[in-house]
Amino acid sequence: MYLTKEEEKIYNGEYGEVLEMAMNLLVSLGDIYGAERLIDISSAQVSGVSYKTIGEEGLNFLRDISKDDVKVSVPTTLNPAGMDLSRYEELNFPRNFVKKQLDIIKCFKKMGVEIGCTCTPYLSGNIPIYGDHIAWAESSAVSYANSVIGARTNREGGPSALASALIGKTPLYGYHLDENRMPSYTVEVEAELEDISDYGILGSLVGRIVKDEVPYFVFKNGISGDKYSKLKALGASLAASGSVALYHVEGITPECRMNKIDIDITERITVTKEDLEEEYHRLNTTEEKPDLICIGCPHCSLEEIKEVVDFIVKNNIRRTGFKCDLWVCTSIHIKVIADRMGYTEVIERAGGKVVCDTCMVVAPIEEMGYKNIATNSGKAATYLPNFCGSNVIYGSTSEVLKKGL
Repeated sequence: MYLTKEEEKIYNGEYGEVLEMAMNLLVSLGDIYGAERLIDISSAQVSGVSYKTIGEEGLNFLRDISKDDVKVSVPTTLNPAGMDLSRYEELNFPRNFVKKQLDIIKCFKKMGVEIGCTCTPYLSGNIPIYGDHIAWAESSAVSYANSVIGARTNREGGPSALASALIGKTPLYGYHLDENRMPSYTVEVEAELEDISDYGILGSLVGRIVKDEVPYFVFKNGISGDKYSKLKALGASLAASGSVALYHVEGITPECRMNKIDIDITERITVTKEDLEEEYHRLNTTEEKPDLICIGCPHCSLEEIKEVVDFIVKNNIRRTGFKCDLWVCTSIHIKVIADRMGYTEVIERAGGKVVCDTCMVVAPIEEMGYKNIATNSGKAATYLPNFCGSNVIYGSTSEVLKKGL
């Protein structure tokens, strides 16, 4: 790789051991993937935040690199932690877990990382513009940034995203290059999709087929309503069941609107109503009643929270209405607005909780006694059985809420 004189100084350790480590990691990645040079990034988003996912080894790594008082050099946000950072006692998170999680957050805070702890940074201020080069790690956020916004990022690991945050650069390879952003599959969706959960089913099905390739979607019936939340759900599920970091939607995503996409040489897939029904049954792994209903994976937008509120109001649900726990997971940024709108009060009067900073996948729910989880998230339905040992009850927002009555 070509390095500037300043980059060579960092690589050779002239600015300290931590930055040397970070630069060596980025150069090693560049060498592996054939990058010619490093490029500047406008922001970073770091994963590997929950103690459940990184454990003691990850915590010790963060302690080591944060002790030298180095700071991130670009705006940097964090992925969800393993608990609500404010209400962990009320929600009965295990005490030892709480201590370790707070230590992790302390390390990131010392490095100047924003402690927003959300998988939807684009709803909370970390908003790249079209064509920006960024270094993001959360799979659903990578998908949204590449596809819906038209920024450019590879699917970074937690360490590489943190290294990019410290240096302010990333290797020029993969989805940073035009030629790697072309689709290899055209997906013709004949089925009519309505709820967010339908897009999760679609993503689950297509992700398993295309794996880490780039699909181009043609929706025969269009996308109605809150299309951004629906595309968020689609991308999250694609990334979970496959490893899709970029997709295109005809007439909607920016590179399609700018006529930069050629689909003549793509392989074609047709998705019917019957295909989605089969995938729906595959995602449902139990007929038991839920122990926990969890909405918000990725974190809820304000519109998704309002959908829960509308259900509660329409059905006149009181505090004793739900027969299980209800978490509506979102970022602290969105929760503040939900508080002001009165949405939080409605949900919590009905016995639910608006939970910040975490979700059912990275929280230690298996230690907290939750086994049967109802969700409207295709991503969560994919991850819960393996990550948490959970049984899954999958459906639309209203369907899973009804399961708790």
